[in-house]
Amino acid sequence: MASILIVDDDASIRTLLRRILQEDGHQIREAVNGDIALTLYREAPDDIVITDILMPERDGMEVTLALTREFLDARVIAMTGATDNQNFLNVAKLFGARQILQKPFKVEDVHRAVRFTLEH
Repeated sequence: MASILIVDDDASIRTLLRRILQEDGHQIREAVNGDIALTLYREAPDDIVITDILMPERDGMEVTLALTREFLDARVIAMTGATDNQNFLNVAKLFGARQILQKPFKVEDVHRAVRFTLEH
């Protein structure tokens, strides 16, 4: 299965995603912010990075842009709970995110996004 790096400042979201993805046999690593995520990825690239967009320190937009510039094959799924403006997710796609997730998401949404990202 795939190695997946989950990046979110909310521990409950990281835990939920870890449980969903480990049930499918994926290997999971976690980061609480974008700086840690970039360090982890540079040390050992993951098959997929699932990152929240709105985080303190280095946000998911910066992470997505940095990964897709530095690693041409980086596969990023961006997510946000910001409901007032769909623009965050659209910009994330422009920055290189292959899939997007709106929080709150359904378990099947996560499965679908991961399957699609691994296949493309």
